[in-house]
Amino acid sequence: MNTESRETRDRRIAVLIDADNVSDKYIKSIIDEVSNHGTPTYKRIYGDWTKPQLASWKNVLLNHSISPIQQYGYTTGKNSTDAALIIDAMDILYSSNVDGFCIVSSDSDFTRLASRLREAGMYVLGMGEKKTPTPFIAACEKFKYLEVLTATTLDRPEVNKSKTHNVKDAMITKEELIDVIKAIISEISDDDGWAFLGELGSTLNKRYPDFDTRNYGFSKLTPLVSSLKQFDIRSRKTNNPSVSLKYIRIKEKGEN
Repeated sequence: MNTESRETRDRRIAVLIDADNVSDKYIKSIIDEVSNHGTPTYKRIYGDWTKPQLASWKNVLLNHSISPIQQYGYTTGKNSTDAALIIDAMDILYSSNVDGFCIVSSDSDFTRLASRLREAGMYVLGMGEKKTPTPFIAACEKFKYLEVLTATTLDRPEVNKSKTHNVKDAMITKEELIDVIKAIISEISDDDGWAFLGELGSTLNKRYPDFDTRNYGFSKLTPLVSSLKQFDIRSRKTNNPSVSLKYIRIKEKGEN
């Protein structure tokens, strides 16, 4: 557990942002979230900075030390910004200076890029609005919804009552999540039906790149699972008195 946390902190991440598809209001949330997955080394944002609609970015970029990359729209109907981001990503990949990438866009044009980076052994974190097409989400190892990240940054209670976390906007609904969790428990549980909660969370993340407890208004997996009222959770002590592990099983019929 500690080793994994240390490896995560030491992971070097190139943050590449598509200014054409992301609002400047999300930047703090983006940088804060990247820090949970590693250390941002490259921080670049791509767009045609001669356009008036990108003028609001100036102070945001200065405050967060993000380098703007100018890309003119040479041809009508062609997105040269996407091409510039993709070329830079491949250059960074071959430089061998990073362990992963964070691609920030709600555009499906980056689906193949995410797949190619993962083929090269890179950790790929995607971020975009809830309108992001499913293929791009599925191509990333992890995907975060910007609306959820921003709501969490502004207001951090365990269950966020003041913000609207529409579960219907997430990849799977709560009802579907219950069925998925039951299926995973059946696959990984011991003879008594108990499964390690950490393994459950890891499997959920692998099967659903956009799975995030914050999509459902919770900051951790345990309170989210408890709220579903379908599962028992038990702590088991380890050889270390200060460390205990949580296990989960499906409630038997008739149990409250």
